Formats: sequence, C-alpha cells, structure tokens
Amino acid sequence: MSDLKTQFRTCNICEAMCGLIITYDDTEVHSIKPNPKDPLSRGHICPKAIALQDFRTDPDRVTTPLKKVDGEFVPISWDEAYAFAAHRLAAVQQAHGKDGVGIYLGNPNAHKFGNLLTLPGLVKALGTSNRYSSATADQIPHHVASIHMLGHPMLMPVPDVARTDLMLILGGNPVVSNGSMMTAPGFGKRMDEIKARGGRVVVIDPRRTETAARAGEHLFIQPETDALLLLALIHEVFAQGLEDLGALADITDGVEVLKDAVQPFTADKAAAMTGIEAQTIRDLARDFATAKSAVCYARMGASTQSFGSLCQWANNALNIITGNFDSPGGAMFTTPALDNVGMNSRKGKRRSYPERRSRVSQQPLYNGEFPVSVMAEEMETPGEGQIKAMITVAGNPVLTAPNGQRIGRAFEALDFMMSIDLHINDTTRHADLILPATVALEEEVYDMVFHSFAVHNTAAFAKPVFAPPNGNPQEWEVISRLAAKISGASSIGPSPTKMLEMLLQQGFHSGTVTVETMLNAPSGAIDLGPLVSNLADRLETPDARLHLAPEVFLADLPRLLDFQPPVCDDFPLLMIGRRQVRSHNSWTQNSPRLVKGRNRCTVQLNPADAARFGLAEAQDVEIESAVGAARFPVEITEEIAPGVVSIPQGWGQRKGKLSAATRVQTVSINDLTDDRRIDPISGNAAFNGIPVRARAV
Repeated sequence: MSDLKTQFRTCNICEAMCGLIITYDDTEVHSIKPNPKDPLSRGHICPKAIALQDFRTDPDRVTTPLKKVDGEFVPISWDEAYAFAAHRLAAVQQAHGKDGVGIYLGNPNAHKFGNLLTLPGLVKALGTSNRYSSATADQIPHHVASIHMLGHPMLMPVPDVARTDLMLILGGNPVVSNGSMMTAPGFGKRMDEIKARGGRVVVIDPRRTETAARAGEHLFIQPETDALLLLALIHEVFAQGLEDLGALADITDGVEVLKDAVQPFTADKAAAMTGIEAQTIRDLARDFATAKSAVCYARMGASTQSFGSLCQWANNALNIITGNFDSPGGAMFTTPALDNVGMNSRKGKRRSYPERRSRVSQQPLYNGEFPVSVMAEEMETPGEGQIKAMITVAGNPVLTAPNGQRIGRAFEALDFMMSIDLHINDTTRHADLILPATVALEEEVYDMVFHSFAVHNTAAFAKPVFAPPNGNPQEWEVISRLAAKISGASSIGPSPTKMLEMLLQQGFHSGTVTVETMLNAPSGAIDLGPLVSNLADRLETPDARLHLAPEVFLADLPRLLDFQPPVCDDFPLLMIGRRQVRSHNSWTQNSPRLVKGRNRCTVQLNPADAARFGLAEAQDVEIESAVGAARFPVEITEEIAPGVVSIPQGWGQRKGKLSAATRVQTVSINDLTDDRRIDPISGNAAFNGIPVRARAV
C-alpha cells in the first residue's frame, strides 16, 4: 500500500460546504471524516460526503468520449470529439441561426468554480440567447426579489441563525438540506442552539418535516398559500403599529405604498385560505415584530409555486418592516472573499428586467436565462429561433425539469445533441455525443457561489485528490477547448485558478485570502467572521435606495387575491415535493451507499385520504395529473396535511445505464409536474400545489 496522505477539503455536492478530512493513497480513499475545526460546518457531515468515493469509482461512469453510431455509443478520441461537435453545431447554426443551438446547465455547475468561470466563454462562442439552467426550476424568485428591491440578483440576504431569537421557516427543510440558499451545515444543532438561548423556531409547511419535528412548533398550511400568510403577517404588523425599519428607515422607499397594498390581506382572509387560524396569525405577527431579533426564511416550497416571486418579496418585506434586515439576528448579507456582487456591479445604472421574453409563450428572461419550463416548446415550435441542437452540461432535465417526458421527446427530434456528463442517463441517452465529466475528488474546489449564502463568512480551497481517468482533461478544460474549437481561438485562456486569484484581489478580504493562504489554513478554511451590517454601502439600485414596494410585485397582487385552490372532483389532491438526506441530484442515485435499503421513492398521504381512496400502507397507487401518471408505493402518515400528497424529487432513472439507480425501479415526480404551471413574474416552475388524483392499483 502507498503511504497515506491527508487533505482538508470542502464537500461540494450540495450547498452545505461541509469541511472534510480525507485520508487516501495514490489509488483510493481510505476514509472521509468530518472536520471538527472547520469554522462553518463545525464537524457536521452527511452521507453524501461519504459517497464522494463512489462517484469516482462508479462502474457506469463515462470515461471516454462517446459518439452515437447506428443508435449505439462507441468510443472516439478527444480530437475527433471536438471536431465532430464543432462541425455539427456550426451546421445547425448555419441553417437555423445562432439561436438554433440551446444550452442547459445542471445544478452541479454551481459547485464547480472552474465551470462557472469557463461556461460564459462557451455561451459567447455559440452566440446563442437560448440558455437554460436548473435555477429556474428552483431559485429564480429569490434573485428577482433582490433585483427589484436591492438592484442586484446576487445581493441576497441569509438568516443570521447564530444570533436570532425567533426563526420562522416557510417551505424549507434545512435539517435535511442544511440550508438551501442559506448555507448552514449542521442546521439541526444550530436550531437547538436558538432554543437553548431561549429562542423559538416555528415551521410552517404542508408536511411536518424533519425540521418541524426538531423545532417543536409547526403549523400545517395549504400548498400555494404562503404569500397570503406572509402578506397577512405584514398587514398585522402595520395594523398593530409595530413597524420599525431601524437603521434602514432613511434609505427605504415604499413603506406607505406597501401598507396600502396589504390592506385586503387580512388575517381572516389568510385563515380561510391557509388553514391557519386568524388569531394564530395575529399572535405570530406580534411575536415576530416584538422579538429582540427575528428572521423569516422562505425557501423551496415558497419558491417553486405559482406565487414564488410574491413569496420572496413578501419574505424580504416582513424582515424589513420589523427592523430585521441587515441587522444582527435578522436577514443579513455575507462579505465573501470572492464578491459576486462587486465583480458584476452596475452601481448607479438602471437594469432592465426582464431582459427579454421567450419566443413562444413570452416568459421572462432573468440573469441571461429563459425558464426551463419553456425549453420543450422552444424545441418543438417551428420558426426563427427554434432550437434545433442542444448542449447539456451536468444536467438531466428529463428527470429534473417539469413535464420531463415532453422534454425527452423534444430532445429525440433535434438535429444534434451533445452532453458533458458522467453517465448515459435519461437525458444524455438522446445525445449524439457525450464528453466525460470530472467528479469532486478530481477537481480543485472553491465554492464560488455558496460562500455568498453562508451563515458565517469563511474561505476554503483544495487541490484535486486524484487525476481524472484515462488521462482525461478537467471538466473546465473540456468546456474551454470546445469553446475554442467553435470560435477558432488559438488559446483556451487562463486556468480557473489564475482567474480566481485575480478575483480574490478585488474582494472584501484582498490580501488576507489568496489561493496560497487558503491552502495553508491550519483548519482547512479561513475564518472570516460573522455576518456584518453592510447593505447601505452595497445597494445597486440606481438611486442607491431600498425599494420596498416595486410595481412588478404590486401588479401581481390581484391574481393572489383571486386565488382559489385548484382542486376539483377530477383532481381532489394537491401534490408537493420533499427532500431526503441521502438524495440530492438525480446523478447521486447511482451511489450504492446512498440508495441502499428500502425504496424511499414513496407517495406520502394522510390517513384520512388513505381511507377516502381505499389505500393501505405499502400498496401501489397510481398518481395522475393533467400531464401524466405514475405508480408509487403508499406511505400513510399523520405528518402530512389532509388533501396533500408528497413525492420526493431526484428519482426515476429508467433508460440510462446506471446500475445502482435502477436496482429498484423508481419514478420521477416530473412525469407529473406541468410545465404550463409557472410563477409569471419570474418564470420559475411551479412544482408544488399540482392537482392530482390517487387510484389504487
């Protein structure tokens, strides 16, 4: 056996950024353990980190370029692969224009700083405006709220959980996720610390989640009524005379406009729609406004619905009017080593949003991306700008985007498709060319995005533990070489690490944080301290003021006032998703460590609904929506509200070559989600609150 080596490293599978201690030799990992000295994760770890070794040794992994010949994939050389890709993409664009090629970027790209720094070059080389990503199936409402209220899509607040006295959680399950859009590894312990110092955590969700169970205070709410609750809380703060903007009062516009706008959203109206008693809403508003510090955190369930943007705007507004914005214990802003706001600053200049509209159904483009919900129609609908070729990078939208089966059919009809990916999966099986990707242990790691959302400021960098198989290039180099081949450039430019060095010199901690100082950090990460108040100096609105009541949100309030639950005799139940500890993106399902044990792809429903539809525990049930049907085993539980069913995301591998993921045949929730259901302000997919029916099989 080779001599054992040890490396401090940050796990970059999900947003939590857990600090790891990896012991390895020249050929294999010997152990992956939590780093108790990491200043952010403080010794927390989850099963996904242990599975890092599975991703590298996956027997189903693509390790050489593959070209489809007569319906079968055959290995080819890298030179042939680049030439083939450039030739076919050029042919499509010559026949159909620059927008004839589309590109879809999956979630793993957000955790790979090399990809983040080189993908813009690929998009520029293509010259296409048809760009899509997983962000519009998840988080765009957060960015839209920040754009219109604060002036920049990445100037986003995160809960200061270390100092808050009251935390209100809507549609989030951070005990499982460790903080989506709030990087908070070991959130369960952080929640215990809030309660230990005399604070409270209140969870509002259609399901009594793992977070709700640990918090001890939980209120059921009907799906898609979160915005009604938030606006009723704001109404009550004003009605009880409890508004106090604190230090932001002198730089905030729109207080009176907001006060007038929320007048129809009374506690009584919210009670009738949410199922939460009016007096409970009034009490919660009073408790929130009078707490020494408080923070409202609205996440996945609040974003992935047809009122997602109203939810995120109202969430910010509630924090602002109670003095809990940019204030210790409230919603605060990070000062990361790499400042995503500063590097894309347009301070003092007006931004135009949405930037444009999609060709077919006129949905909004934000941050240079169209909503993934329109991707299929843009491939299907003839005319100038129709997508005739597609590139996917680390993405599996057939499983992860709404109405995924429609997307799969659209892929099959393309003139050309190529993917940069680890697997032949339900998406890449449609490709004419697959280029191998790299995994975390083969890459340099600096979390360029999620340091910006962390509840404590840190910085960490690590070198690769192993080289990619077969002498393959790094994933960022594949992207850069493809861009160079398309554009005719003679060079691929500087490496991402060199670019990172330059960007760190422009950040909040220039001189303190460099690649070298991060590599030499005794604990594996540099502690940059707690969150600090800084919003007044960072506002990017043209007038450098905080806009509490932007017109884009006010104009959508009549739609919310008219909202009626979409249940009917044909579809009497509402479907929501759920997160699981041993699950993340669809590609992680091919780790034996993560999928072992019982089938966790079940449909949860309340005992009253089980009795109503004649269903028994573990029985197969068919769930049908307006776009499709799927069969699941039943899980009957009091943990879900009557009238609601819950199905986990990330499952459903069927026709790819992933042996562990297909050991038990599971179903994708996106065989049921409807790509016509969106949040019209942001274009974000509305995965939650989908009307369905249940039938015993």
